[in-house]
Amino acid sequence: MDLPPYSPGLHKLVTLHVDEISKLTNSSGFVAVTNSILEKYELEKVGVVVHDFENESFTISFCLRGSHICIHTQPQYKQLTLDVYLSNYFQDNSQRVRDVVTDYITYFNAEIIKDFEINR
Repeated sequence: MDLPPYSPGLHKLVTLHVDEISKLTNSSGFVAVTNSILEKYELEKVGVVVHDFENESFTISFCLRGSHICIHTQPQYKQLTLDVYLSNYFQDNSQRVRDVVTDYITYFNAEIIKDFEINR
């Protein structure tokens, strides 16, 4: 059986500026918006780890089926880093990755500082 060429997926890494500090310190808000995003794009969550730091920043990793979404906030700098990777195992998810990141930019009302795309 001949298989078509396989590209593992798009990995998008962004650093965002966020003026609304409460969004950078509200880990439960991020979990809620991520659960909505997962439902919207029919992405399967297999696990989540949330850690809130003493300075009210947080780091969260959503493990998805063959993929992930991770965030690290730095409220003292009004910034966050976001990492979104969706596997292309069943279909090309490149546009989905971009759309997911756009949804987060909208949620945070953020300005892009750095934006990297890595085709894996």
